[in-house]
Amino acid sequence: MIYDLLNEEEKQLTKKITLKKDEILFKEGDICKEIGIVLKGVISISSYTFNGKEIIYNTITKGGIFGNNLLFSSEPYYKGNIISKIDSEIILIDKLFLKRILKNNEEFLEEYLHIQSDFGKALNNKIKVLSFYKGEDRFFYYLASHNNSIRFRSISELANELNMSREATSRMISKLKIEGKLFIKNNQIIHKE
Repeated sequence: MIYDLLNEEEKQLTKKITLKKDEILFKEGDICKEIGIVLKGVISISSYTFNGKEIIYNTITKGGIFGNNLLFSSEPYYKGNIISKIDSEIILIDKLFLKRILKNNEEFLEEYLHIQSDFGKALNNKIKVLSFYKGEDRFFYYLASHNNSIRFRSISELANELNMSREATSRMISKLKIEGKLFIKNNQIIHKE
């Protein structure tokens, strides 16, 4: 975890925050002044449509960071609410201190750049998934990008990843299973080639 790469003095200068389930840390439109590192729990970044439907842009679990793409941006405003999905603990590192850490702690710098690069790859993958018009094409591309095997907690979570309705995703998976194109066991979908 990136937090473990901080030395004891650096850890002392961070700000630890404990959040309860459903507690909002930052609201959409707030200015981003620091990065957050999730020590435990789950943080989501989400907004609501005009119809009141929640759209989750990102889910960050233990060891993940948020705010890193906004902190040095020309528009450093949160694009969604930062919400604790379960009781969580996070560390906040402000911009000035982060610059000092990046300058003086090479291991932290390397891991930070690694996380930034992986985020860029994931974002490009998400854009490509969304570029497929047909749900089935989108689903098979998503499967292929995960070595033809994905684990999922719920159909709703998978539908969110595909930017499809839960109902459409469920129908599609049932259809593909009947056609023999998928094998499903213990919340794992495997593409039969």
